[in-house]
Amino acid sequence: MKKVFQILLFIAIVALAYLSYQSINKPLEFGKIQKQRQDRIIKQLKDIRKAQVAYKDVHGKYTGSFDTLINFIKTDSMPLVKSEGTLTDEQYEAGMTEKEAVKKGFIVRDTIMIAALDTIFGKEYPIENLRYVPFTNGKHQFKLGAGIIVTGSQVKVQVFEARVSNMIIFEDVYDEYSEEIKEENGNRIRLNKYPGLMVGSLEEANNNAGNWE
Repeated sequence: MKKVFQILLFIAIVALAYLSYQSINKPLEFGKIQKQRQDRIIKQLKDIRKAQVAYKDVHGKYTGSFDTLINFIKTDSMPLVKSEGTLTDEQYEAGMTEKEAVKKGFIVRDTIMIAALDTIFGKEYPIENLRYVPFTNGKHQFKLGAGIIVTGSQVKVQVFEARVSNMIIFEDVYDEYSEEIKEENGNRIRLNKYPGLMVGSLEEANNNAGNWE
């Protein structure tokens, strides 16, 4: 009987040690996964912001459609100002401005149109993947929206928003890290913050800031 008790006690000690280890190690493991995924998703949200800003520069507004945004980057062109010549030291000292130098022909500026994709990202950028949330194997897209809000001073501001929730970001590891994910979401909700990653806002004029900035 004593031997059986000793065996049961040993098993209990091992189990307790394992649970203690897991209580410390599991949050650390989730933290590594969280950082890896957030870093990659933030990079893509920044790219969506770049594309939206370029689209607005040409069309005067943002778009709530990835089809429209991606098609713009793939097929449209953007103006690029080429400048030849610079002000000399003597011209600077004489108080000449660049505007005057252009008018007098000392500096020549020419506007050319170049492909939006080349300008913003480079030819090899996988623009078709812009809509898809990393780590979801093309299963999920960012939620994209655009519109106009009126500020407290009655100014109309063009806005856009792109976001993805933590439930999608960590969907494939939820069963393993459900407690950590629930805690993360709960903390953000208590602080009245979006439980996920987003750039821009359809509710306030935030200068297209990301919620990680």
